[in-house]
Amino acid sequence: MEAIGLLVTLEARAGKEADAEAFLRSAQPLALNEKGTLKWYAIKLGPAKFGIFDTFANEGGRNVHLTGEIAKALGARADELFATAPQVEKVEILTSTPLKY
Repeated sequence: MEAIGLLVTLEARAGKEADAEAFLRSAQPLALNEKGTLKWYAIKLGPAKFGIFDTFANEGGRNVHLTGEIAKALGARADELFATAPQVEKVEILTSTPLKY
């Protein structure tokens, strides 16, 4: 059950918008390999503003994610791609809707 999450906002450097978007798209396979990450979303909030929203069942899963491969890749490319440091907020999920098929 999704109980907690992370909301990360990112502002691409001028001229790096396409590279930032490509980087986020490329991280999806890494998220699939994280057992504690229940859902992972890369989102575009505006021409140069992006976000990541992911969910976890517990603090252990979130902590593993914060030190995992996506975090390492983001740290390695943050100065190149983003105008400011990623803004990371720990969130609590109050409620959600079930998946509909």
